[in-house]
Amino acid sequence: MPQWLETWNRRLAKWLWAVVLIGLIGTLPLIYARVQTEASSKKVEFVMDYRDLLQLSSTQADPQGYLQSQLARLKEAGVNAMAVFESSLEELSWAGEVTVYDAQQAALLDGQLPSFGDNRTYVLFNKPEDAAVLRPIVESTFKRIGVSVESWSAKGRDGLVIGLGPDDAYMRPMQPNPLAMKMLKEQGFLIVPRLSDRTQPYDDEEIGKWIDEFKQLGVTRIIFDGDAVTGFNDQEEEQSLNRFADRLKQAGIGIGTIENLKVPQKGLGTLSKLLDYNVVRVHSISEGEMNAAKPVTLADRILLAVKDRNLRIIYLNAMAVKDSSKGQITNPLDTIVDAVAGNEEDHVKGAIEQIKNFGFVTGEAHAFDVHHAPAEKLWKALAIAGSVSLIALTIGLFIPAVLLPVFMIGVIGGAGVFVLDSSLLTQALALFTAIAAPTASLALLIRWLRNRHERKESLPRTAWGRLGASVVLYLRTAIISVFAVPFVVALLNDITYQLVLQQFRGVSLLHLAPIALVALYAVLYGYGGTVRSNLRNLLKQPITVLWVIVIAVVGAAGMYYLSRTGNSGQASGLELQFRSFLESTFGVRPRTKEFLLGHPILLLGLFLALRYRWALVLIVIASIGQLSMVDTFAHIHTPLYLSAMRDLLGLAIGAIIGLVGIAVWQIAEKIWFRSRAGVRG
Repeated sequence: MPQWLETWNRRLAKWLWAVVLIGLIGTLPLIYARVQTEASSKKVEFVMDYRDLLQLSSTQADPQGYLQSQLARLKEAGVNAMAVFESSLEELSWAGEVTVYDAQQAALLDGQLPSFGDNRTYVLFNKPEDAAVLRPIVESTFKRIGVSVESWSAKGRDGLVIGLGPDDAYMRPMQPNPLAMKMLKEQGFLIVPRLSDRTQPYDDEEIGKWIDEFKQLGVTRIIFDGDAVTGFNDQEEEQSLNRFADRLKQAGIGIGTIENLKVPQKGLGTLSKLLDYNVVRVHSISEGEMNAAKPVTLADRILLAVKDRNLRIIYLNAMAVKDSSKGQITNPLDTIVDAVAGNEEDHVKGAIEQIKNFGFVTGEAHAFDVHHAPAEKLWKALAIAGSVSLIALTIGLFIPAVLLPVFMIGVIGGAGVFVLDSSLLTQALALFTAIAAPTASLALLIRWLRNRHERKESLPRTAWGRLGASVVLYLRTAIISVFAVPFVVALLNDITYQLVLQQFRGVSLLHLAPIALVALYAVLYGYGGTVRSNLRNLLKQPITVLWVIVIAVVGAAGMYYLSRTGNSGQASGLELQFRSFLESTFGVRPRTKEFLLGHPILLLGLFLALRYRWALVLIVIASIGQLSMVDTFAHIHTPLYLSAMRDLLGLAIGAIIGLVGIAVWQIAEKIWFRSRAGVRG
């Protein structure tokens, strides 16, 4: 590279670092706005599935008595809401409101023989005082879909004959039971309707009646049932989703989005936008999980959902199970009560008490109040400029001659991000920034170590001197690595990420790219010689059996490492207990790959690299900890202060473990040298 170009690139690099620092300052108002948003919702709603309670009650000798006793028990425990589904003949029969017969049973009821070929459904209303409310609902449901409905009576009770087979009629969705909702409201529960998109075509007038009734009952939020939101399937022709959203907005009703569904509910993102993101995230504990888990495990799970993932509705399910070992039907209601309220006899601390310790209270969940920084466009422009500069500087560390053209290309790309305000482009810039910072921090560290080794007089000569230098470099490297954090937070400061309606893509690349880039930099720049000579020597290396074994081991380790990243990673029972211990000890769990692997190896590697060049291998491995610190903040649904605490704890505990490793190394090294001296003597 010509001398003039090298001089120019050095000057440009200084200016770019200045832009990075200015960009970091520019991110502060955006970060503060996100902190304000996260602090705006502190009420947690515990919702019990009312349909599940009806099913459980149907297994008891006195269904109504059992239902009322369990409602009172759950209310006392702290469950403050009930989820009411769209009704059906099956659900009304569980509630004891109707009895459903096929043609043969209906004929026998009248003392007659069944008519040949009659497969209609016969319904009797069990409570005359409720029939006036339920009969119009049943009639309108079936008439709306073109099914005949006729009056019928037996044994002095009024009923209906429906022109559908019993199996089909049982499943048809109807308006949520107004009698059940009124009863639950009178008992002090919040009502959370569960609506579906199963009724076709979408009937805006009918839905309007439902929503008016919800409003009278004080409903402020609905959760969807099934694979799509109400009105989705008729959206293209009838604009039904827009009309449904208008109904909800006029009634002041928001929606809930269920976490970790295998397939996201269709239309949820569009409806959320139409509702100005009046959305609350829901954590649902399935029937199977509820039956298998212990109260203490469920309480810890609820705490993590609330404080770590910004979930404000805890949805509780229950299911009756035939327990062959006990010879009876069991259900998890005792577990639910103990998990929510606690149990002193079994030393179970309830979820409600635990969340209060973190500043949350039970109540009606409401959406985040989205805060915006003043002059937000200006601060975002500075964040984009800082991100572009950091990426250009990182590339310049590898190929100094291209710093200027790369920066110019970055300026054009950054302008596109700012002007187009594209989610995809913004995520790409955030991803490259997240990769750049830990890569640059370790590349600068390797360059510093190389320069010191070339000038041996500048290296610390004593163990204490190396320890002091290692601690300083440990902190400096971590600080540069987390330069990416404010930029990622500022670039992705949008409520859709906090509600997980959008997700930060490219996490797998973030977990691999810095490791590969740091390894490449160590090979090209970490040792003596020029880049060309180092690359030539690497390419000339013969492929031996040892190389094949090393590559296989590294590949297997890489696959295991990737399998442990993200939400899909599996943990053993022992590891889960260790995580629980960390959570209960510190209130927030530092990441294992940081404090047990990356950070201790970095501190030990620094101590050794100040004396031995081969220790650069440890620096490469330590990149896992540096990128993990940035990745912690890529979980945007986690509150910022928790992510910050997690990183700081990881650094502190990792440093302690690293110091222990250094002490062990020093002792082992002294023993080794003494034994060799004894052999020679």
